[in-house]
Amino acid sequence: MAAISSLPTPPPSQYEFKMASSSKSILSSIPVAQGLAGLGISEDISERVRYERKLGDSETSYFLPSRAGGVNDMYLHLGFKAPEHLATRARVSTVWAIMRVRHPLLAARVEMQEGVYDDIRFVYTPPTSVEDALLDASENLEYRTQDRDELISSYLNGPRTLSNDRLSYLILSQPSSQLIPSPPVTPTFPPQDDASYSQAESSSEGNYDLLICAAHFLGDGMALHQFAHDFFTLLGSTQSQAELVEQLQSEWKSRRSEDVLPPSLEDNLPLKGNKFRRAAAKIEFQKSQERLIGGQTFVKAAGKPRRTVVPTVAFDEERTKRMLRRCKENGVSISAALFALCNVVWARMASRKELPMMMYSALNLRPYFPVQPPHPSYWFLAVGYFNVILPSFLPSTCSEEQIFWHRARQAKAQSAAAAKNKLIIDRTQEMAKERGARARQWGREDDEAERREQAKKDGVALPDPPKPQQVKSGNPKPPSQALIGLSLLGNLDGIYKHASFPAIKMHTLTTGSRQRSGGMLLFGYTFVGRLWISLGYDVNGYGEEAGVFWERFYYTCNSLRSGAVPEIFLQVAESHDKYCFFRSFQLDHYPFNEVV
Repeated sequence: MAAISSLPTPPPSQYEFKMASSSKSILSSIPVAQGLAGLGISEDISERVRYERKLGDSETSYFLPSRAGGVNDMYLHLGFKAPEHLATRARVSTVWAIMRVRHPLLAARVEMQEGVYDDIRFVYTPPTSVEDALLDASENLEYRTQDRDELISSYLNGPRTLSNDRLSYLILSQPSSQLIPSPPVTPTFPPQDDASYSQAESSSEGNYDLLICAAHFLGDGMALHQFAHDFFTLLGSTQSQAELVEQLQSEWKSRRSEDVLPPSLEDNLPLKGNKFRRAAAKIEFQKSQERLIGGQTFVKAAGKPRRTVVPTVAFDEERTKRMLRRCKENGVSISAALFALCNVVWARMASRKELPMMMYSALNLRPYFPVQPPHPSYWFLAVGYFNVILPSFLPSTCSEEQIFWHRARQAKAQSAAAAKNKLIIDRTQEMAKERGARARQWGREDDEAERREQAKKDGVALPDPPKPQQVKSGNPKPPSQALIGLSLLGNLDGIYKHASFPAIKMHTLTTGSRQRSGGMLLFGYTFVGRLWISLGYDVNGYGEEAGVFWERFYYTCNSLRSGAVPEIFLQVAESHDKYCFFRSFQLDHYPFNEVV
């Protein structure tokens, strides 16, 4: 990160306030009244207060693994073009400050006492003034000159960006070729009337990459995308800088006296019924877990450090429309078709076909909350999981096209059954307990291993840890391993109302998270009218199979002709030279393309 932090920052405008890493100390010498006088904002300082709450089981299950290397830390990359005056640090910081006031978990921190795993807490200290909110926002905002590939790869594979004290972060980047480096300037605030500035700068347009970083225990993908939409709606509005600061002051005043922290997932889904119902639901959950049979896995590799790559393909609007039409004709969605496509591609590769193939995916739980909305902020966890299990062989008595659509309909039926299960709230609560208990146990083991490693370095002898008790099982359990996870986000154009920010033109979206060694997740979504598919995985954590899987998945999408399985995914081109290929995050021999 040292090399990254030394990169030049974009040139500031005459109305921009620039803050270095120690920005709070720089601006602390400037009286509040003096700093805000030009904006017409009166000095208004509240007493510093503290809000806190205990993490729920689901939040704990994401937090504990993240402590060491940032496992599950989310990112959302958005590439866009916009007038340069909309991307000044003053404007971006003000919009970021508004969003952090609206969504307090973004500005919170986590406190955990050593060795205490069942009382981990969010702690939120609201800003005491508008200036304090602006300083906090700017301290968690960074300008860079990296291109998109470098930006995402450094987040996924470099030192962790987030921490227990920094749960969210924004990075706005422009390639260095577009910038003239300049040193940081003395902080100043924009004048009240910045209309002349906006008019002067509005004719210049830049190409930007925004990286939104957030810990997964704060929320989920839906929160991340809704946040991005609201952020760009403010950023691309016709409001002047002074008007945005006035809005910040108004929202800060309206929220500073509330109990602002949103409840946990488990509190948002209270259990109903008597003890008998709960006992029955627990047994049903255990039985449902026993039915999850999956015996297909990629060959793992060990000994190399994790390196996540994200090969991605985007289909043009016309091809996306044809895909949607073919899926509709066969009674499925593209999401169901992607399950089937993974299944068919793997079935051609699998050497052992006796056991079925299991895949997992996320389920949005917001529609099941009895209180809508449960809190003014939408930044909270609301995600569950379900599995799709399909055969790992291809019958010779049917055509591949028949098999493909049948498997897609099976995936649709299993997805619908999970979403419509009458015991979904009970299942969610039981799964949260199981995940929380497992995370606490692994957290203790990780901490104990770290303690012993440090003691060994210090030359201190520790007694051997107690051996875990062996649990005898009557009948051997069938394997329950998932081949791959799918994050199917649907039509994101339903969230991003592009007409809400007409001055900003989005063109690229990539999302994912920092992974543990051997992690793998396939993404599918529609954005700006195009279908995007990407595979984020640890290239050093697998053998050749993982790369071959993506390669065949990609060429199945693009190269199979009439009569083959996914004809709906066929990208018409006379040759692969007609494609425009992006780089593949240091994985040059795998396609990372966007068809333009």
